[in-house]
Amino acid sequence: MLAFISARQAGLDDPLRLRRAESTRRVLSLELNKDRDVERIHGSGVNTLDIEPVEGRYMLSGGSDGVIVLYDLENFSRKPCYTCKAICSVGRSHPDVHKFSVETVQWYPRDTGIFTSSSFDKTLKIWDTNTLQPADVFNFEGTVYSHHMSPVATKHCLIAVGTKSPKVQLCDLKSGSCSQILQGHRQEVLAVAWSPRYEYVLATASADSRVKLWDVRRASGCLITLDQYNGEKSKASSEAANTAHNGRVNGLCFTSDGLHLLTIGTDDRMRLWNSSSGENTLVNYGKVCNESRKGLKFTTSTGCDPEFAFVPYDSTIAVYTIYSGELITMLRGHYNTVDCCVFQTNFQELYSGSKDCNILAWVPALREPMPDEDAAKQHLHPAFEDGWSSSDDEG
Repeated sequence: MLAFISARQAGLDDPLRLRRAESTRRVLSLELNKDRDVERIHGSGVNTLDIEPVEGRYMLSGGSDGVIVLYDLENFSRKPCYTCKAICSVGRSHPDVHKFSVETVQWYPRDTGIFTSSSFDKTLKIWDTNTLQPADVFNFEGTVYSHHMSPVATKHCLIAVGTKSPKVQLCDLKSGSCSQILQGHRQEVLAVAWSPRYEYVLATASADSRVKLWDVRRASGCLITLDQYNGEKSKASSEAANTAHNGRVNGLCFTSDGLHLLTIGTDDRMRLWNSSSGENTLVNYGKVCNESRKGLKFTTSTGCDPEFAFVPYDSTIAVYTIYSGELITMLRGHYNTVDCCVFQTNFQELYSGSKDCNILAWVPALREPMPDEDAAKQHLHPAFEDGWSSSDDEG
C-alpha cells in the first residue's frame, strides 16, 4: 500500500491503479460480518435485492411472501456492532401489497424517490418511495419473472419485462403503457438486462435455451442470438437454431463496462460472451450448480483488477474471476438456498438473500498491520529502490 501511495504521489503510477488495487484486495478478503446484522422482516425467502446507485445507502428487498422492505445501510451509531434497520415496508397489511412472490425490485437509476417491483401476481408496480403508494401499475397476462430499467438511458424510460409469455414487453414510464413487444423467443423469458454501455441494447434469456441481444430502435429488433458453439455446430448439422445453454437460461448480467455478458443456465454452466460480436469466449468456470426454476440474481464487481462474479451456489456464494474462470472462494453463512446477491460498489461490500429468510452482509476483512518495516520495503515500487553501491562492493 505504501508503495502504491508513494508511486502515485511521485506521478509514476496511474491514480486509478491504487484504487483498483485496494478495491481488489477488499473483494478478495470478503467475509461474513459478525458485527453487522440486517433486520429480519421477511417471513419467507428473500428473492431479490437492489442498492440504489445515487448514494449506495438504501437497499430494497423483495420476498416470497410478497413483502418489500427498504433498509438504511448507514451506521449512525458509529459503534462496531450495529443492525441495518428497516425504514419502512410494504407488508401483508398494506392495501397495495403484491399478492404473490416478489421476483424483482429495482431503484429508479437516478432518484431514490421511485422504485419498481414485479411479482408472480402478474403485475409490475411503480412506487413512490415517500408515500409508499403505487404511482402506476402494469398488468400482464402471465407470471412476471424479471424486469429491468436501463442504468444509463437518457432518451427513453423503458422497462423491459420478462413474463411467462415468450414476448418481451417494453413498458414506457412516460406514457404509462406497454409501448413495444419483442418477438423471437419460444418459451417464457426468465431474465432481462439492459446494457450499461449502450442505452438501446437489451439482453434477454429464456427457457428455450436462447439468449438474444436486441436494439430496441430496430423494427426487426434482434441483433444476435448467442451460440455456444460459435457457429461451428450449425455448419455441420441441420439444426439452424442457436442455443446459449443446454437447458433453461435463467440468469443474465453484463460486466460493469458493458463489453461482456455473463449467462447462467440449468445445465450447470456459466458462459462469458463478447456483447458486441456475440462470440462465446469459452472461459471455463467448471460446474456452476443451478437448480432454480425461476430467475437467478447474480452480480459482478466494479473497479477491480481482475473483475469478479458473485454467483449464488446452493447455500453459498461462489466468487469467480470473470475473465479467467478461476473459483476464488465460496462464501458460507446461509442455511438454505441463496437466491440473490448485490454488490455495494462504494465500499466493496456484498449482500445476499436466501430461502432462510435472512439477508447477510459480507464485508472486507480489516487489514492486518505489517509486522515490520522490512516487509513494507519488499513491496516497494522499483523506482524507489536504492540502486547506489560503493566501489568496494563493485570490486
